[in-house]
Amino acid sequence: MNGSNPRVVNDGASTTLRDRLVAQAQAEGFAAIGIAPAVSDPARAERLGQWLEAGAHGSMEWMATRVAERAAPEGLWPAARSVIALGVSYAPGADPLALQSRHDRGRISVYAQGRDYHDTVKKALKRLARWLVAEEPGAEVKVFVDTAPVMEKPLGEAAGIGWQGKHTNLVSRAHGSWLFLGAIYTTIDFVPDEPHPDRCGSCRRCQDACPTNAFPAPYRLDARRCISYLTIEHAGPIPHEFRAAIGNRIYGCDDCLAVCPWNRFAEAAATNRAFLPRAELAAPRLDELLALDDAGFRRLFSGSPIKRIGRNRFVRNCLIAAGNAGDSSLRDAVQRLRGDADPVVAEAATWAADALARACP
Repeated sequence: MNGSNPRVVNDGASTTLRDRLVAQAQAEGFAAIGIAPAVSDPARAERLGQWLEAGAHGSMEWMATRVAERAAPEGLWPAARSVIALGVSYAPGADPLALQSRHDRGRISVYAQGRDYHDTVKKALKRLARWLVAEEPGAEVKVFVDTAPVMEKPLGEAAGIGWQGKHTNLVSRAHGSWLFLGAIYTTIDFVPDEPHPDRCGSCRRCQDACPTNAFPAPYRLDARRCISYLTIEHAGPIPHEFRAAIGNRIYGCDDCLAVCPWNRFAEAAATNRAFLPRAELAAPRLDELLALDDAGFRRLFSGSPIKRIGRNRFVRNCLIAAGNAGDSSLRDAVQRLRGDADPVVAEAATWAADALARACP
């Protein structure tokens, strides 16, 4: 699908192709679709540069590489003329904040309680891309889901499927903050949609909800303070200043997403069934998670995005949650991990043991 001879087809004379594309995207399970021009956006590139210069990406070095390709679609693929931005709903049926007072349980971000979205969304994108090439012989396409230098959220805004809210995630009037995003770059020169206007207004609920004050200003995220970054991307010991605020979050954080008022329009019925929560991940017991060895971790999280961070990082997160639990029944499970072969796990276990000793003298 990724040849070298671009074929540019002007959509002005082929609106039926666009209509069929929308219908096919919906048939593939996409809840949102829009089209943006594959051109550079100086403001977008400037914001990216400022964010990287401030070091707000933390240890995510891949954000700083291939900057020209990330800043503009044409930088990644000069032949591209249009970006088809797509979203799949993963709106939860239950309150994502319901477990915040269940200290014996771990909180897993909504998006990670079901199947790995990378695989599911990419397969759907590939099917849609093959359909498009069959409909428009000679056209070329490339598909992306979160693993290439593609700025899905700004492109989604440019394509009109939503806007980047003050929490920097895409917000949809129909689906709230619960969209997995993907993109198809193509040589077809579609007439683009209008960019979506910002609908946040004076609301700042997402900023106020952040436990670690990860938003230095509206529309700006300091990943180094973000619980999602700390529990997923950060490989070393979690800084002590954030440990209490992490509470019982063991993989990601939904707080800024969950409080968005636009979520009242999101319907769980629109959620792709692949992303429905697995029973064992909806409210997992911390004592059982702390007992996981590498083989047990791999079995439990087979087909889950959690698998990619590995047992050690995950157990580190569970130890932080255990230390915050104030639950003496977790002492033995924590104590056993003080001698873990991984030094980061052992350090977290020592911290958790001390925290429990103070809370449960």
